[in-house]
Amino acid sequence: MAALQRVWCHSTLRLLPRLPSHSRVACVTRQFATAKESSLFDPLDTFADRHIGPNDHEVEHMLSKLGYNSMDSFVDAAIPTPIRLSESSVSDQTIPSLSESELFKRAKALASENKPFKSYIGMGYHNAVVPPVILRNITENPAWYTPYTPYQPEIAQGRLESLVNFQTMIMSLTSMHIANASLLDEGTAAAEGMAMAFVSSSSKRSTFVVDKGVLPQTIAVLRTRAKGFGIKLAIGDVSELLGEPSVRSDLCGVLLQYPDVNGQVKDYSTLVESVHAVKGVVVVATDLLALTMLKPPGEWGADIVLGNSARFGVPVGYGGPHGAFFACSEKLKRKMPGRLIGRSRDAMGKLAYRLALQTREQHIRREKATSNICTSQALLANMAAMYAVYHGATGLTRIAQKVHGFTKVLKSQIEDFGYSVDNDVFFDTLTVNASNVQGGAQVVHETASRANINLRKIDDTRVGVTLDESLATADLIKLINIFGSAASASPVSDIQLTEIDKSYIPTNLQRSSEILPHPVFNTHHSETEMLRYIHDLQSKDLSLVHAMVPLGSCTMKLNSTSSMIPLTWPEFNSIHPFAPEEQVQGYRKLLKELEVDLCTITGFAACSLQPNSGASGEYAGLTVIRAYHESRGEAHRNICLIPVSAHGTNPASAVMAGLKVVPIKTHQDGTLDLEDLKAKSEMHKDNLAAFMITYPSTYGVFEDGVQDACKIIHDNGGQVYLDGANLNAQIGLTNPATCGGDVCHLNLHKTFAIPHGGGGPGVGPICVAQHLAPFLPSHPLVKTGGDKAINAIASAPFGSASICVISWAYIKMLGGNGLSHSSKVALLNANYIAHRLSGHYGLRYKNVKGRVAHELLIDLAEFDKSAGLKVMDFAKRLQDYGFHPPTCSWPTSTAMLIEPTESESLDEIDRFCDAMIQIRGEVQQIIDGKQPKENNLLKNAPHPMSVMVLPEDQWERPYSRQEAAYPLPWLYERKFWPTVTRIDDAYGDLNLICDCPSVEEMTS
Repeated sequence: MAALQRVWCHSTLRLLPRLPSHSRVACVTRQFATAKESSLFDPLDTFADRHIGPNDHEVEHMLSKLGYNSMDSFVDAAIPTPIRLSESSVSDQTIPSLSESELFKRAKALASENKPFKSYIGMGYHNAVVPPVILRNITENPAWYTPYTPYQPEIAQGRLESLVNFQTMIMSLTSMHIANASLLDEGTAAAEGMAMAFVSSSSKRSTFVVDKGVLPQTIAVLRTRAKGFGIKLAIGDVSELLGEPSVRSDLCGVLLQYPDVNGQVKDYSTLVESVHAVKGVVVVATDLLALTMLKPPGEWGADIVLGNSARFGVPVGYGGPHGAFFACSEKLKRKMPGRLIGRSRDAMGKLAYRLALQTREQHIRREKATSNICTSQALLANMAAMYAVYHGATGLTRIAQKVHGFTKVLKSQIEDFGYSVDNDVFFDTLTVNASNVQGGAQVVHETASRANINLRKIDDTRVGVTLDESLATADLIKLINIFGSAASASPVSDIQLTEIDKSYIPTNLQRSSEILPHPVFNTHHSETEMLRYIHDLQSKDLSLVHAMVPLGSCTMKLNSTSSMIPLTWPEFNSIHPFAPEEQVQGYRKLLKELEVDLCTITGFAACSLQPNSGASGEYAGLTVIRAYHESRGEAHRNICLIPVSAHGTNPASAVMAGLKVVPIKTHQDGTLDLEDLKAKSEMHKDNLAAFMITYPSTYGVFEDGVQDACKIIHDNGGQVYLDGANLNAQIGLTNPATCGGDVCHLNLHKTFAIPHGGGGPGVGPICVAQHLAPFLPSHPLVKTGGDKAINAIASAPFGSASICVISWAYIKMLGGNGLSHSSKVALLNANYIAHRLSGHYGLRYKNVKGRVAHELLIDLAEFDKSAGLKVMDFAKRLQDYGFHPPTCSWPTSTAMLIEPTESESLDEIDRFCDAMIQIRGEVQQIIDGKQPKENNLLKNAPHPMSVMVLPEDQWERPYSRQEAAYPLPWLYERKFWPTVTRIDDAYGDLNLICDCPSVEEMTS
């Protein structure tokens, strides 16, 4: 062992000349700083020392630089004493730790308690087939799952191109004008469509009609969302409802399902004309695979088309995560929610992609927003897009024809057994009438269950069955014989099966238009070509595999391989969300353990995992608060106090929950103005519903007085919503309940290590105090929530259940001690950066002891005056050093918010600081007049290879190529190249194009 340590130290020392001198700490064996004395019988594969970047000696080094001789004295200076917890609150006694191997054994044990029956339940969920080339090279590839939302497009061209492929795919299949880059799930997408119809109504009409054929989980989500906006839902037969004068006179829109929940495909063209005649908006929920054969909604007048893209190669995962799609007409495009990727050009005129129309987003519009969408499902959208790229138009059509053909065969066979089929026009779903079979639907379900198959339970006589790509001929025969056995018929074999020539899709509902003609969907059909395309795109994107991603308020920490592995086990990723409870006992135990651990961490009594994003968690928490007030006869409480420093989702979520936002001031030092809070709380005491606060604050400080602020609210009848975006600074040190909160949401994709996926997925569960527990969200098909539960927040009962496995594993492997130590190191890393950058940049906010929390805000305003530089100039130059820039121009417009997390080593942190200090030197050259203000290293950044190879007569820059690309020595060994120069944002918004280039455009 000693010999191995000497070899390790020698190899490290050989690299030291390339590293800054302050990084050359002594070589030591890594140990978990808070562990007890090690024993021969302790496991060697403990997780904490893999997850936490700095080793014990590096921690000591950073503490000494800050002037502390212990971690405890440092933490005491960073966090106010009144809110501190005892060390036993979150410890290995309350959350025992497991080694990596122990975790796998526990996960396998739980997985074995699940029964992954073959489910033909349908209802918007299918057994997708994930092509292995996509599974291995995207789903399981950290270069794809660890990037952040592509706010820095010069280092994100790969996934931006893939998301444009997704948008193009949706536009082509739906025949709509424009599509976004995905939403959270079908139910919330439908709610966004309803809200768009409502705000688009020029006469402020408020009745929204929902056809009875819409998925029940979607209707439940609509009920929740409609209440906050004051929208009146009319649910039933859409044709009959539109015949009622009171409905037509107040109609803002309708929602149709195509095909509907029972599989019926209807011609809605006349109905659409009727809705448009009264200026209503037609929203259609549909199925992408069906649209390869069915006439697309865009061709019969739909204004908004949405649905779930998951059957394009995304596992069902007990309900998620899945990428919803959302497309709309030209006239509605600037009201469309969510991320939108558009084409633009870089400084050299080269085609480049970027996030378009960002002024639509909630962080700009705040309380004027009608959507709080803060993320998308980028990773899942990329998987779906790659599925379409791999199969192409021909492949998708063949898959659809086989699914439809199998459905026709099934219909023919079971009718021979005495069953009838209620829906005469269908794609992949049959509603089977078993009234002529002794025992009816119950005997069919019992027979299916014995064969490890789930069918949809409709009522005593009808059974639903939905087929998908995963069926082989043997599966079809097994399914046919289940119906045969239930009807006491003789079994059939494959030799008895014949193709059915009869068409069950009328000519007027058949698709005649071309799909996916773009070159990208007609090129990469061999695995070799597909593999190269995937890797070509990923090479353009900077992610955690390359460098630290120090985005403030985003917590870009390690997404460990060990916590990701169970995600793709079939016992977790192949289960239908509406499978019977007895088939998902392992899942339920795992999710319950996660809920209990999250309650231990937050200090609250109950938890709901249903919200599938942080913003969704905000909305859920505020809706729970509203329900609580209503239960007490105080439904009139509708005022929500929100500090002006809050994230834009806070006011947007409040408005969606039906609350009126009243802003609260902050002082010059960033602290909350308690006098203003007290005055406005007392002013609105009769109507005060809630107060939203982020802690530590968005300015990166544990400020004093948070308990006083919460008491003010409680004294005036309100509830406190504590935004958990910054929980990574709290675990084991304080918690939302101790601070005075009543409810908080958590970002499992931040604090609890679910990957950001390049812009999603995320999970935003809420934890609540005991008095709010009865109001946690319900679900129409699976029992969740309390006895006074609000309606559903998401389509699936447990939201994005499959990726909750990641956070469960993360918590279990760290244990209470590891979680607490992670928060301490996150605080230490941020304060060390503040120390190293002091004297070079101004630290905007700190507490009375000079400390920040887990992130720090540096102000760059002075350089606008002295050198003509904006925040984005610093950001683009940092790309040349191989780093993703920190959060830019938020929470103040002239600043950068830096968050290193606990996962980054001292070497990496020093490398980042060296880059920032070197850039400061480059700025000084501009200030001193040695570089012109309009032509310098920062204004021209980034410098991709296309710039570096310019001929000498075109190099019109007052600095060398070496200064541009290799400003520090370590870049010679480790260099990430942006693929385009700075992108022209204004051009992209003025010339909004959101699909793939055509052949002509690519060759022009």
